[in-house]
Amino acid sequence: MLKVENVRKKYGDLVAVDNLSFEVADGEIFGLLGLNGAGKTTTFRMIMNLLDDYEGTILLDNEKVSYKTTDKIGFLTEERSLLTKLTVLEQVIYYGVLKGMPEDKIEKELDYWLDIFKIKEYKNKKIKELSKGNQQKIQFITAIIHHPKLLILDEPFSGLDPVNVELFKSVILKLKQEGTSIIFSSHRMEHVELFCEKLVVLVKGKSVLSGYLKDIKNDYRQKNVHVIGDIDISKIEKLDYVKEIETINDEYIIKITDNNYTNELFREISKYKNITKFIVEEPSLNEIFISKVGEAYEE
Repeated sequence: MLKVENVRKKYGDLVAVDNLSFEVADGEIFGLLGLNGAGKTTTFRMIMNLLDDYEGTILLDNEKVSYKTTDKIGFLTEERSLLTKLTVLEQVIYYGVLKGMPEDKIEKELDYWLDIFKIKEYKNKKIKELSKGNQQKIQFITAIIHHPKLLILDEPFSGLDPVNVELFKSVILKLKQEGTSIIFSSHRMEHVELFCEKLVVLVKGKSVLSGYLKDIKNDYRQKNVHVIGDIDISKIEKLDYVKEIETINDEYIIKITDNNYTNELFREISKYKNITKFIVEEPSLNEIFISKVGEAYEE
């Protein structure tokens, strides 16, 4: 388990991370979200002990993070950092040895993961000879070759085609099932919704939203109501609780400011004829993210 408690990091007068707390249990995927410059990278660096001059506490399996805990952590960085003149085998051995693994075990693990990622034939190829997608697979393998207790994934699907996205998804879920704690960072909210049970959203180093995803959605008062029928949209738009209306083909998506107005809207819609659809839908995480980040910047 990873436990981050009341962590604060400053660069001069700039507060990069401000009183941040969260936990990631074994076998849990946790979303760490925010715009560029929100404090995510600084948080990663503190967890990996690349920065140690901060306030607060970071524990991995009840041990304060330090040089000794780094071998328990794997990191797939958004910026790829492979040594392109090395072969795949040489590259993975290099990273595995840094994590304290014997070479024979590294090669055995590499063979296993090359098979999983369907690139066995590239074992002795130089990195520079591989496509960007296959280089990303090797980068992923270097992050998990030592069976880390904690895995940090920063934009893991960046640049991947749909087939390889699905392959990466299956590997991430496999690692979760094996008990790996995973921190997942992405600007693609649909991926966050797919994987993450809990999350925190950072704005200027501060948490502006945190908790279980299902609770965040339930507590968010704005709802989307999908309606099909012969309604007077100009009259519906004038209702005080209607924030916005989108039209997609013959369907209206009516965004109301509070779910308490659902019944009132239903009574209004019921006045019209040929109503074939009235469905209340939770907003997407993307909508909630945009709303919360926008509110924080307006403060």
